[in-house]
Amino acid sequence: MTDDALIHSTDPTRQMDRLLEIMRRLRDPETGCPWDIEQDFSTIAPYTIEEAYEVADAIERAAWDELKGELGDLLFQSVFHAQMADERGLFSFADVARTMSDKMVARHPHVFGDESRDKSAEQQTRDWETVKAAERAAKAQGGTLDGVAQNLPALLRAVKLQKRAARVGFDWPDAGHVLDKIAEETRELVEARDRLSQAEVEEEFGDLLFVMANLARHLDVEPEGALRAANAKFTRRFKGIEDRLAAANKRPEDSDLAEMDALWDAVKAEEKRAGRA
Repeated sequence: MTDDALIHSTDPTRQMDRLLEIMRRLRDPETGCPWDIEQDFSTIAPYTIEEAYEVADAIERAAWDELKGELGDLLFQSVFHAQMADERGLFSFADVARTMSDKMVARHPHVFGDESRDKSAEQQTRDWETVKAAERAAKAQGGTLDGVAQNLPALLRAVKLQKRAARVGFDWPDAGHVLDKIAEETRELVEARDRLSQAEVEEEFGDLLFVMANLARHLDVEPEGALRAANAKFTRRFKGIEDRLAAANKRPEDSDLAEMDALWDAVKAEEKRAGRA
């Protein structure tokens, strides 16, 4: 196959081989890219996290043309880490793909084995957790909370920790009890603000955020997504304030809180009339 034919090939195996070869050349100590050669797992990890968020952002915006590229960027992160591991004799990209394939087959006996597919989604979730618990036991992760990654975003990790604890019965029975706890933690935060140190204020604030994450779980709300949506709404409405000020040849720094608050209410009301909450 000619180089041009390879570039335009729709065969996923050929394109994967091409990407792996590109990565090998980038890391070649003699002829590769100096920046790529200098990287290691710790320096690439932040880019991996960033690319995952950019995938999520493209999905949230329904930017399907962008999603293709963002998924490619995320795939490249896996290829980068696998190449560095291969250079150290740790594992190869083939090992990564095989491990994932083996895991998916093992976790879906109702698809790849002889178990019945006649289950509810809830039952399949319970079965999934049972399989994962067995995997943790095989890794000598005996504690309920073992294996929840330390470097997850704090809000996501809070939800995962709470889910693990709930599996063994350490959980409030309903959202009402969580709301009571939120009220309690809010009172403690107010008291801390008035009489405690900054470190203690931060501790109480963390407790309140942790319980809010638990409320999200009880309400079946994905908290990262909910907060992203709130951020997007704030950004949209504040831009509405800026647009209205610009129409009067003003900038936010030329205004005051009372005027901007009134403009915020106007933008909010306009959105509601347009059916956009």
